[in-house]
Amino acid sequence: MSIKPAKHARELLLKEYHGVLSTHSKAMPGFPFGSVVPYCLDAQGCPLILISRIAQHTHNLQQDDKCSLLVGERGAADVQAAGRLTLLAEARKLMDEAAIEAAAARYYRYFPLSRDYHRAHDFDFWRLEPVRWRFIGGFGAIHWLEQVALANPFVGESEASMVEHMNADHSAALAHYVTLAGLQADEPAELVGIDSEGFHLRLGAALHWLPFATSCNSPLDVRQALVALARAEVWPTGGDVEG
Repeated sequence: MSIKPAKHARELLLKEYHGVLSTHSKAMPGFPFGSVVPYCLDAQGCPLILISRIAQHTHNLQQDDKCSLLVGERGAADVQAAGRLTLLAEARKLMDEAAIEAAAARYYRYFPLSRDYHRAHDFDFWRLEPVRWRFIGGFGAIHWLEQVALANPFVGESEASMVEHMNADHSAALAHYVTLAGLQADEPAELVGIDSEGFHLRLGAALHWLPFATSCNSPLDVRQALVALARAEVWPTGGDVEG
């Protein structure tokens, strides 16, 4: 497996928070059915979606769990020259209560409005388990990849603790990250997630993933990376992280 394509594919998956979910139509057999869904990544780096039990794509998945998720670069001027990633997957509905609670805790941070409709209506969490990936990084950069997802060492109490601490005590640092990354912010930034390669900020309704200069494998690594960014004048760049 080539390292760079897998890394770039994963970064696209991390940076974009919605995609086109294609399922096998139950109402129109033989036809694919596409719908837009928001997602965040779970502990294993796989897309986690929250969908209604009455939605057409849910009925389709209940009959045939094979699906795909197409993710493209937001705001691309030329979609054919921009990166895009297609995940071929098998969808699994979360049934275990502990798994559902863990999924909800993470998903709500990314999409806080989902808390209300998840509780008020019949919505379920589904995990898209990768079978194969197709990444196109631009003209001529076309790759079939067997492994793109990367397990997140922080999902759970460790991530929740770091997120809570940063939001409660380091709003100035979060504002500096926004400026450093050149993002437009009409509202204060809120940290919503951390992975080994970067972190996720929510600015109003918009989500942004920002990379660390080097991979972080412990909370201490994360702390040192965040402190370095809070003191930086330009966003640091590092070597490629293994895919």
